[in-house]
Amino acid sequence: MTNDTRKQAMDSLVHRAARGEISRRQFVQLSALVLAGGPMLLRASDAFAQAKELVLVNWGGDAITAYDAAYGKPFTEATGIVVKMDGSGPTEGAIEAQFKSGSPTWDLVDVDPFSAITLGEKGMLEPIDYSIVDKSKFRPGFGWDYAASTYFFSYVIAYDSEKFGDTAPTGMADFFDVAKFPGKRSLYKWGVSSWEAALLADGVAPAELYPLDLKRAHDKIAAFKENVVTYWGGGAESQSVLLDGEASMAIVWSTRASLIEQDSGGKIKFIWDQGLISPGALAVLKGNPGGKDAAMQFIASAQDPAKQIVMFDKLGQGPANPAADALIPDDRKRINPVDPANMVKQIALDMPWYAQNYGAALDEYTKIISA
Repeated sequence: MTNDTRKQAMDSLVHRAARGEISRRQFVQLSALVLAGGPMLLRASDAFAQAKELVLVNWGGDAITAYDAAYGKPFTEATGIVVKMDGSGPTEGAIEAQFKSGSPTWDLVDVDPFSAITLGEKGMLEPIDYSIVDKSKFRPGFGWDYAASTYFFSYVIAYDSEKFGDTAPTGMADFFDVAKFPGKRSLYKWGVSSWEAALLADGVAPAELYPLDLKRAHDKIAAFKENVVTYWGGGAESQSVLLDGEASMAIVWSTRASLIEQDSGGKIKFIWDQGLISPGALAVLKGNPGGKDAAMQFIASAQDPAKQIVMFDKLGQGPANPAADALIPDDRKRINPVDPANMVKQIALDMPWYAQNYGAALDEYTKIISA
């Protein structure tokens, strides 16, 4: 066997192990066979030889244990690389600070695709290696240069059903109507969904949302401030504001809404009407300490339909891989954001608009909610 042939064989084994197709033990055994009788060509398996761990940063709360069960532990078993979960929240600012530090401690980030577009163009993220990550395992149109789609979620209205009796909200106009639906509200600290919610409540038709009229949205949000008890910044906070009774209604991630419904025994409910659907994605920091190859292999391993179903079961994340759809039981489809019956009620966030406008829009939004 030539050195080039060995290298190709090792590349194949590395990728198969990352995708969970072979176990760590099988990887070691097969590697020994490939390398027997020749030089130890471990350059092809640098991701395994050099990477001791990967740090994946998500939005905290239940996501930490869910990501570990679905993706972290299986990847460690297949590759020997430890995956540590960090729930501190990978905002654009935090990712930029990691990169600019010159010594990032993060490897993978659970990022909005529009943030990945922006940060990638600034040279802060690694391009997704589509020789490792399989683009055919995405829903069409949801693979980007600097981010790989791993799930879907929505921004939805969650509400305390005991406070409103049989009358449930039917859209964003009801969210802003404190006469019909009394009580405090909670909005997202980082702006996404708040602009769309304000414009929909102000009468803008869904098909005419983009480009967003930010002045109109900010005027609506500023006038509504006295009704907002808190602006949540992470998943755990969004859960507690409803479970603790601080707010009677909040716009939260659908992944958390289903957990809140479960944890409250059905007291807190949510609706898909005028929900704002968004893809979640994984991106890799430029110069990440665990190495880009290991990080890309982790993303490839997360494309497994069975693993995405674990995430759906634990967090209600809509699968990015269409092959996972058939694995969702009929009685669970109601919490799947990409189920056709739910998607038809929702509006897709415009990723290109956000990539071009998010920074300035967030600056203005932050001034308003902080004043």
